[in-house]
Amino acid sequence: MSAGRERQAEVFLAGAAGGRARVPFGAALLEERAQAKMSAEAFAYVAGGAGAEETMRANRRAFERASLVPRTLRDVSRRDTSIELFGRRLPAPFLLAPIGVLELAHRDADVAAARAAASLGLPAILSSQASMPMEEVAASTGEAPRWFQLYWSTVDELTKSFVERAERCGCEAIVITLDTTLLGWRTRDLELGYLPFLHGRGIAQYTSDPVFQRLVRERARGRATATGRPTLTALRTLLELRRNVRGLDPRAAVQTFTEIYSRPSLRWEDLISIRDLTRLPVLLKGILHPDDARRAVEAGFDGVVVSNHGGRQLDGAIATVDALPAIVEEVAGRIPVLLDSGIRSGADALKALVLGATAVLVGRPYVYGLAVDGEIGAREVLRNLVADFDLTLGLSGCASLADVGDLTLVYSQPVDD
Repeated sequence: MSAGRERQAEVFLAGAAGGRARVPFGAALLEERAQAKMSAEAFAYVAGGAGAEETMRANRRAFERASLVPRTLRDVSRRDTSIELFGRRLPAPFLLAPIGVLELAHRDADVAAARAAASLGLPAILSSQASMPMEEVAASTGEAPRWFQLYWSTVDELTKSFVERAERCGCEAIVITLDTTLLGWRTRDLELGYLPFLHGRGIAQYTSDPVFQRLVRERARGRATATGRPTLTALRTLLELRRNVRGLDPRAAVQTFTEIYSRPSLRWEDLISIRDLTRLPVLLKGILHPDDARRAVEAGFDGVVVSNHGGRQLDGAIATVDALPAIVEEVAGRIPVLLDSGIRSGADALKALVLGATAVLVGRPYVYGLAVDGEIGAREVLRNLVADFDLTLGLSGCASLADVGDLTLVYSQPVDD
């Protein structure tokens, strides 16, 4: 039985016996249920976008404007949703996007999300801003596929250490995020005055790193003693810091992180040096312009991820699915083109594949599943996406991803708000 029919049978048989799924199937209800489980600060950090959140809305509008034109009278009784990516056969064209500070959704954080992906054979892309060190996550998922997402630090030695650690713990690719050399103007977080990193959250990759530990110790030795009477809120923050940052001066650790985590001066010449650090496949995430995709190919990178960071960085940026066709044309099959930002259903994923994407990254939905029911919740969200994709593929007249090229999309005109 296919993934889609198996999931349907499981849910309907449970329903016939009086059972109901704890994790919602619809994207809107899933988000609503997650919000009820999360603190206001946590939900704002995950759900929010930059500025007026126009880019975030544009990602969804772009998918909604595109309509599949299915083919009929084809044998789709057996369907193969698998793809091959960098030498590994994956059961479906989905990867877990790297999302930081997963402890905001659930205490088991990155381990729970990675286990959920591993149970389905899908790669989890471990975040630089994780709540748990990559080694701990790797130990919990065995031989399951995993990649590592890298923010290029202002300290080259730290960047090198991250890449070396990723290799040692079995990561199969490095994904360099390009669009976060500066933090976007995230209004929901600004309204609450909350940035999790300043509370010692989401910096576990750093505090577990020997290079970073040395930098913190050096800073702590040279830091002046604080003067003045601290406020009650400041004392609470300090207590939280001490709970979240162990073995290091917590204030020095946070101050060091904020100074070095990302490099605004990053250029193509800097990126090319990663070939001296690793032989793993290296993908560039945050590509939206075809000229940048061309440069990525010419510079010898192994893949690109068409991404606007889920609308969290540059407000007013082009929707990823609108940027995708020109990038696919420029790349011309020389390297894989992945896509994220706005994927909420199997139909969204199929539309991206029709436009030339090799695979898609899923972000907020699995975090919402994590908030609703931990590892089980994240796994259910991923199972539902894979099942939905399997049935959508068949109903479109495709027995495998090799048939997707026969499909076309038509576009409705945007409606003025």
